[in-house]
Amino acid sequence: MICTRKTLRGIFGVAVFALSLAACSENTPEQPPLERAIAALEDGDGFGAELILRKMLADGVERSAISAFLGEAELIQGQPAEARRWLAEGAFTDATAGRGFHMLGRLEMREGNLPAAGQAFDRAIAFIPDDPRLWTDIGRLRYRGGEQGLAVDAAEHAVKLGPENSEALLFMAQLTRDSHGMAAALPWFERAIAAKPDQLDLMAEYAATLGDAGEAQEALAVIRDIASRNPGYLRSYYLQAVLAARAGQYDLARKLLFRSGGFVNDTPAGILLSGIIDLETGNFASAAQNFDKLSRQQPENAQVRELLARSLAMGGNHRELVYRFDEVAREVSASPYLQALVARGHEALGNRDKAAGLIDSAAKKQAENLAAVKPSGDFDNRNRTSATSGQEALDLVRSYITSGRGPAAVTVAEDFRERFVGSADALSLAGDAALANRDVSRALDLYAQSARIRQSWPLARRRYFGLRAAGEAAQAQRLLEEYLIGHPGSTEPALLLARVHYDRGNSPRAGQLLDHALLAGGDRDPEILALRAVIALRMDQPELATRIARRGMEINPMHPATLQAMAMISREPLASALLAKANGSGNSPRVARR
Repeated sequence: MICTRKTLRGIFGVAVFALSLAACSENTPEQPPLERAIAALEDGDGFGAELILRKMLADGVERSAISAFLGEAELIQGQPAEARRWLAEGAFTDATAGRGFHMLGRLEMREGNLPAAGQAFDRAIAFIPDDPRLWTDIGRLRYRGGEQGLAVDAAEHAVKLGPENSEALLFMAQLTRDSHGMAAALPWFERAIAAKPDQLDLMAEYAATLGDAGEAQEALAVIRDIASRNPGYLRSYYLQAVLAARAGQYDLARKLLFRSGGFVNDTPAGILLSGIIDLETGNFASAAQNFDKLSRQQPENAQVRELLARSLAMGGNHRELVYRFDEVAREVSASPYLQALVARGHEALGNRDKAAGLIDSAAKKQAENLAAVKPSGDFDNRNRTSATSGQEALDLVRSYITSGRGPAAVTVAEDFRERFVGSADALSLAGDAALANRDVSRALDLYAQSARIRQSWPLARRRYFGLRAAGEAAQAQRLLEEYLIGHPGSTEPALLLARVHYDRGNSPRAGQLLDHALLAGGDRDPEILALRAVIALRMDQPELATRIARRGMEINPMHPATLQAMAMISREPLASALLAKANGSGNSPRVARR
C-alpha cells in the first residue's frame, strides 16, 4: 500500500490501537528465543535482544550461531567495541554469515573504515545477495566514499528487492531529497512509514522534510505524534524549535532547543539554530560564538560566514569584523551584503578610505552571471598538474580558472572525475572547468549528471545561467520552477524566476514569487525589495511600493536597485538626484523597465 499524508495519521492511530488489542488478547504460544531476539532487533530494542541472546548462550547455544545477532544488538546500543568482540573474527554459521558480515560492515562504516566495510559487505553478498538492507548499506557506503552515482544505483536495486523495506525506502527518500527537493521526497518517506509506522527516527526525518517543504502544520502533527509515543525523544524538541523559529517565536524556540539536549551543541543544525535564535533576540556575542564554531567546522559555508559577520556588526565588534572579513569581502565572488557590512565596520573605525572601495563594490548590482572563486588559503599551483584529494582538486581547478587557464582546468578536473567515478562533486567541478573553457554544452551535461545525485542551489544556479547562455530559455525557466517546488524556502531562485515573469509582462505572477521570497527570509535582500516595489508601482499600488522601497533604504541605502526604486516613488528633484547617484555607483542596469 502506498500512503499519503492524509492516511498516515490513521496508520499511526491503528498502530496504537493494535497494540492495545494485543495486550487484551488471549495468550499465544511463546516464540522460540531466537525468533524473539530477532523481533527485538527489528524493533530497535538492542538491550532486550541481548538479554535473550545471552540467556541462549548460557543455556549452551553455540557462540557461532548467535554472534551475528549479539553484534547487531551491541551496534544498536551504540557499543562498537562490544560489537567488534562478536563480529571481528567472522565466526558465524552458514545460516548467520550473511547477517554477521553485514553487521561487521556496518561497524566498520560507523568507525570510518570504509575499505574494511566494503570487504565485509562483499563477503555478506556471497550469502545474502538479495537482501535489501544489505544493498541499502552498500549504497550508503558508496555515497560516503564519493561514489554517489553508484550509491543511487544501489538504492534503486534495494527498493526493487524490498519495495516495502523501510530502510531502503528511507535511503531513497534521502537521495531524492538531495537531487529533486523536499516535495519529491515526501512520497518516499510516506511509503517508508507505511512499512514501519512505529519507527521514530523515520518519522522525525519525515517531519523535518515536511517543515523544509513549507508544510508546517503537517510537520507539527507528526512531531506531536512522536512526542506522544515517546516524550523523551529529544529530536522532537529540536524539530519543534525549528518550526517555532520559522514562525518568529524565538523565546519558545530557545526553550524547546534547550530541551533537545545534545542537539544544541553537538550537531551543526543545532548550533546554527541556536545562533539564529541568539541573533534575532539581540544576544549578538553568543550568536557570534555559535557561528564562529560552525564556521570553523564548515569554512566553505558562505551563509554561516555572513551570519557571523552580521553578528559581529550588530554587536558593535567592528574591529574583529574587518580583521576577519576584509580580504574575503574584496573578492569578486563576495556578496554585496558582506561587502556592505565590512564597509560599515571600516566607517565605524574611522577608516573611510578603506570603506570607500567596498561601498562602491556593494553598491554595484552584481551581474547575472557567474564569478570564479579563488582557491582556499595561499594555494600555489606551480608545478602542479594533478590532484590526489577533493580539496586539492578544487583548489587547483579554481586557481587555473581564476588565472584564465581554462584548458589546464579541464585537464585536472577530467582526471579527477575519471578517478572518482560517480562523484557528484567531481562531476560538478568538471562542469565548472568546461564552462570556464567556454564548452557550455559539455558543462551542462556534467552538471545534469551531478544534479541527478545532489542538486544544491549553487549547482542549479550554474545550470540556469548555462542554459540561458546556450539559448535554452524555456528549459532554464523550467529548472527554476522545479527547484522552487522542491525547495520552497529558497529566495534567489524566486527572484530570478520573478524577473523572467516581469520581463514578459506578467507582474502578478512576479509579485507572488517575490512575496513568497520575502516571507522566506528575503526581506533583507535589496534586489528583491526593489523589484517588488517596482511591481507594486506597475500594478497601481503606490502605498505598498513606498513602504517596500523604504525598507530597502533601511537595509542597503547605497545599492543601485534601492536607489532606483526610491527614485521611481519620489518626485523631482529628488528622483533625478537618486538616479544620478545610482548611475554613478557603477555600470549597472536599471532594476526594471517601466
